[in-house]
Amino acid sequence: MAVTSTTGNGTGSSGQRKRFFQHLYFWVLVSIVLGVLVGIVFPEQAAEMKWLADLFVKLVKMVIAPTIFCTVVVGIAGLGNLAKAGGLALRTIGYFTLTTLTALAIGLVVVNVLRPGEGLGITPDAKVAAGAIEKAHESEGVTGFLLGLVPKSFVGAFTDGQLIQVLVVAILVAIAVSGLGERGRRVVGALDTVAGVMFGVIKVVMYAAPIGAFGGMAFTIGKYGGEVLGSLAYLMGAFYLTCVVFVVVVLGVVSRLAGFSVLRFVRFIRDELLIVLGTSSSESVLPRMLVKLEAAGARKSVVGLTIPTGYSFNLDGTCIYLTMGAIFIAQATGTHLSIWTQLGLLLVMLLSSKGAAGVTGAGLVTLAASLQAFGDTIPAVGIALIVGIDRFMSEARALTNLVGNGIATLVVARWQGELDTTRLRAVLDNPALVDVDALMRAEREKRPETVPA
Repeated sequence: MAVTSTTGNGTGSSGQRKRFFQHLYFWVLVSIVLGVLVGIVFPEQAAEMKWLADLFVKLVKMVIAPTIFCTVVVGIAGLGNLAKAGGLALRTIGYFTLTTLTALAIGLVVVNVLRPGEGLGITPDAKVAAGAIEKAHESEGVTGFLLGLVPKSFVGAFTDGQLIQVLVVAILVAIAVSGLGERGRRVVGALDTVAGVMFGVIKVVMYAAPIGAFGGMAFTIGKYGGEVLGSLAYLMGAFYLTCVVFVVVVLGVVSRLAGFSVLRFVRFIRDELLIVLGTSSSESVLPRMLVKLEAAGARKSVVGLTIPTGYSFNLDGTCIYLTMGAIFIAQATGTHLSIWTQLGLLLVMLLSSKGAAGVTGAGLVTLAASLQAFGDTIPAVGIALIVGIDRFMSEARALTNLVGNGIATLVVARWQGELDTTRLRAVLDNPALVDVDALMRAEREKRPETVPA
């Protein structure tokens, strides 16, 4: 399979290898360090810089919906076989269910072993938790989730910012286009051109990534740094440790079975991980992941369906956060939970985690909704205990979600026989083979070049 990438030597369109300061990850890393320093030295001013991160995330989200729509329609319609598309969807959802259940279970085990909330004897402040609980009340459980899959109108799927609704509309359009024959092929060509335009916009927007990372990190340290990094550091440490164990052990085993190394994959997406670290939003790198995973050898149709679906159905980091957060609240408030209650909580969270957006704050609201389902068994006002560190935990959630969805795409592509394993090994051994800027330029110009594996 021909893979759109850089020139023959794998170093970009200019034929010369980029210096370290010409890479996006370098400037994002510098911005993160500067953000931390500003947050420590000028905390009051830094606490007002969140708008920089919000502005960058909004710029990216502005083009995500049309990009995903075009990519999914082109990918599914390009398969030419709806039965094949259905098999791809079933395997994808099956994999997502298994990994999220594993993530929930690991979080449950770790928080019961380490018991970070035991002995605190805290009475939470209901006013602090009111916001998350109010949003949780707006959810109607499974029924509300299913109704939420369908937008109020075709255009509403794009204007309301609900990625899962865009995905549903795109799948329906792809099915319709597949039955149009020659006219359908013209539609696919037109949408492919629109996708190229969107990738051009994204390339321009990504120049603002260092500014967004600086603002997000300065705000986090300036607003929460001093008061947070003390009293609840144990829970944060346990959560970060659990995320690392999940990625290295669970996803490591999955990756090995699929024929590649999880650590090399993490190195391959380091630019995207640093952007997520700075902005606490995995959505900020969704378009770049689409391009990178296709360049790594996964077929466009698989990438176009798996990654967008994963952003709603495969939030491994969020699942770990949900079980650990719920049991921590129970421990901190002196609430005893039987093993059966905890297993019931796990199943509820398996459902409530589906459809949660991969953006800052969604995990807190989803946790509140899950606790509401258990009435007074676990005091939902206990959310107040972790509001202060949610921002820090949000970063770990987003990073874990991103790695999980990237690996899921490669694994599903391998199952489907749609993964160029030779190409994958080449780019994981030498990430410089993939120049995202050159790839986006090729998408825009539709003059792809092929790199020999």
